[in-house]
Amino acid sequence: MIKKVLVIRFSSIGDIVLTTPVLRCLKKQMPGIEIHYLSKSNYQVVLENNPYIDKIHYLNQHPIFKAAALKNENYDLVIDLHHNLRTTLFKAVLGVKAYSFNKLNWQKFLAVFFKIKQLPNLHIVERYLATLNPLPITNDGLGLDYFIPEKDAHFPDAHQNLAQEKYVAWAIGGQHFTKRLPANKVIEMAAKVQDKIVLLGGIEDQEAAQKIANTLGAKCINLVGQLNLNESAFVVQNAQQLYTNDTGLLHIGAALKKPIVSFWGNTIPAFGMGPYYGNAPIPYQIIENNNLSCRPCSKIGFNKCPKGHFACMENLSL
Repeated sequence: MIKKVLVIRFSSIGDIVLTTPVLRCLKKQMPGIEIHYLSKSNYQVVLENNPYIDKIHYLNQHPIFKAAALKNENYDLVIDLHHNLRTTLFKAVLGVKAYSFNKLNWQKFLAVFFKIKQLPNLHIVERYLATLNPLPITNDGLGLDYFIPEKDAHFPDAHQNLAQEKYVAWAIGGQHFTKRLPANKVIEMAAKVQDKIVLLGGIEDQEAAQKIANTLGAKCINLVGQLNLNESAFVVQNAQQLYTNDTGLLHIGAALKKPIVSFWGNTIPAFGMGPYYGNAPIPYQIIENNNLSCRPCSKIGFNKCPKGHFACMENLSL
């Protein structure tokens, strides 16, 4: 009988949000089960408010020592949703039954290096849940979860009027250059948006944000680099719509059931990472350039376009 499980996903923000249906379905469909989650401390903010997690462990020491410490938890099952060399070590040390996520690395390799399409038409959430096939678990169709704590459920002091305004959120960031819509393209597309625009992003996006805000003028509120992740999520939650690159806020926006317009550069939604709403009929739009022989050029991203033209982003339009 399975009473205590360890779910493993080390990174990143979006990927961890995409695992939330696994946690909810386990907790609700296997009464009395205790769920532990192993990740990196960088992602504490994504995990700590999830009511379906009983205990969080962080990879804050060498994997061998961390695995040895977790052995004392006496898990009945490991659910490996990361599936790499480190998680293989954890599974070996813990020595209990384990179900491991199929990352489809071979199919992704064919797509990136030979542009051969072997990827299944299946969202990564469905593939995460398929990892649980040996268990009496079914997809409840409720989509993703994201929980905003009360302390972060507010607008910045200088922009309390947003509570009464109609606006769209625009997440301009992305972990890699080739996943970010250039500032000139944001400006071009934003001109077609009727509502007020609230810019979101990290401190690394401030230069681009300033350029965008200066051009758009009073139509734009620049909050880039001013909010933590949960505060940004609250802004998204109260927006009419979210415009975003292939980044963590895309999946947070989907968890909050917001209509999304997403921009795709070197990566492709066919990797299984598009907006996921479960059975909720939420409209969304994917904007990508499907007329390039060089795309996808990576399953993650680069600091610059390998070809030098960046046509995957520069040729996009609303």
